[in-house]
Amino acid sequence: MNILIKAAGAMAAVVLAQASGATDEISAEARLAAQRVAVTTCATCHGPQGRSIAPKFPTLAGQHPKYLAAQLQAFKAQSRGDADALGYMWGMAAPLSEEMITALAAYYGAQSPAVGSGGDAGAIARGADIYANGVAAEGIPPCIACHGLGAVGTDDYPRLAGQHAQYLLKQLRSFQNNMRNVAVMHGVAQDLKSSEMEAVAAYLQSLGAH
Repeated sequence: MNILIKAAGAMAAVVLAQASGATDEISAEARLAAQRVAVTTCATCHGPQGRSIAPKFPTLAGQHPKYLAAQLQAFKAQSRGDADALGYMWGMAAPLSEEMITALAAYYGAQSPAVGSGGDAGAIARGADIYANGVAAEGIPPCIACHGLGAVGTDDYPRLAGQHAQYLLKQLRSFQNNMRNVAVMHGVAQDLKSSEMEAVAAYLQSLGAH
């Protein structure tokens, strides 16, 4: 597991040396079209401006555009295999052009992140400790190594702060059983107990906008 920790840390340290110019290349027409799709279609599940009120569906507001674009591309390619990908997103992403994917990712990335909500204080404290320090006795590395201080994420790792606990738990279980085939996250999640996953999810949901 030490190898996993080193690998996760190394991957988290890889930050682009220059800002991407992709959003600057989106046409005005594509921006307007993406906003229209977001407001009329995506908002049904993900809420106005991507701030979901249904805990089953993730909040997209303030998410990193590069990460969002990568997920939309995975849905379109049918290479992301969690239950909601199969049930909803494969079909939703299928007709999206690359320009629309980039424009949608930019639209959501520009929205103000959701503010977190409270919960059980004990669970939140336990989750905060696991997030920051991992569980050494179980070989579980700290989440902060990739997702950063305050769980704000990076271009390659998603923002988790303020995300719905129910959605986070569902994704952790998908990583654990390899429905979402992401080697680093499978390595992290495979030995997590249900109570530990619930605690981390509660902590992340409690985080406000940063």
